[in-house]
Formats: sequence, C-alpha cells, structure tokens
Amino acid sequence: MERTLVLIKPDGVQRGLVGEIIKRFENTGLKIIGMKMVYADEDKASKHYADDEEWLKSVGEKTLRSAEKKGIKIERTAIEQGRWIREMLMSYLTMSPLVALALEGNEAVSKVRMITGPTNPQEALPGTIRGDFSVDSYMLGDSLERPIQNLIHASESPKEAERELKIWFNDKELHFFKRVDEDLIYRRGSKK
Repeated sequence: MERTLVLIKPDGVQRGLVGEIIKRFENTGLKIIGMKMVYADEDKASKHYADDEEWLKSVGEKTLRSAEKKGIKIERTAIEQGRWIREMLMSYLTMSPLVALALEGNEAVSKVRMITGPTNPQEALPGTIRGDFSVDSYMLGDSLERPIQNLIHASESPKEAERELKIWFNDKELHFFKRVDEDLIYRRGSKK
C-alpha cells in the first residue's frame, strides 16, 4: 500500500470541482485517509515548494527550453527562472482555500497521476481530471504572468509523497480503516 498527497488547488475549489475530483479517486478504489480544507499560509507553501536548488534549476531549464521553442527570450538564468516560478506557485497556492487529501491504495502515486493527467492541461487526455476540467495553458499563464492553473497537485513519487504528507497532515489527521470493498480488491487468488 502506498500513500500519496493530492491538493485540490484554489481554482478547483473556486470552480466547485471538489466533489467530482474526490469521486474520481474513490471510484478507482483509492481510500481517503485524510482530508481537510485549509488556507495555505506562506510558510506552508514555501515548505511545499521547497527552495531546493536542483528543483529550481530543473523547473527553470524546462521553462527556458519551452520559451525558446516559442521564440521567446527570457533573460533569467535557470535558477532565477525557477525562483520566479516558485514565487508564483506559492502565490497561487495561498490565494484562497484548497483541499488536501491523503490517499492510500495499491500503487497510489502512479494511479493518482494517471487520473490527474499531465501538468500541462493542453496535453491531458479526455477522461483525466485536467483533460476534462482545465482550460488553461502555459502560453495563457505566461501572458498573464501567473502559473498555469491546473486544478490539482499530485505527488510525483513515493518519496515526494512522504515528504509532502508530513507538510499537510500530522499523524492524528490520518485515519486507518477498512473500506467495505477491500476484501474484494485485495483478496488472494482462490485455490482449486
């Protein structure tokens, strides 16, 4: 069993998509072991988007490559661009309430990311959360000098999920119980 973090970001809450998003996870057999609506303050947002040089460089390089393909010249270094993006993401996360979910299930991290769809909604297929509900694009976000509003955050790896769950939930906020369908989902094969 894996655990993972999902944040229904402020645009998902403001658009009234919380129930639909939760339904999609529950329908696949994922179990909600923690859930709360919170206003993320700057401290929590800065922990979530850690000031990690490797992450900043990676995000910055990705953005610079994308801009170059569009013929746009950005004068920042990769690290500077990463810091600028981090600041925008922190502002986005703190603009209004969000819903934090701790989910558990077999290969929960990859399952959640599959249901969520790619970060860029323009690449998200119909049937995914972003493919069905997000209309934003990097080009629109860039033109408005804001991050892409893609409704949801989903941890990228089990290691990241472990780190992020500790930011958003304490041990008393995680609940362990058995869903009524777990015996069916996780039963052993029958012997003949």
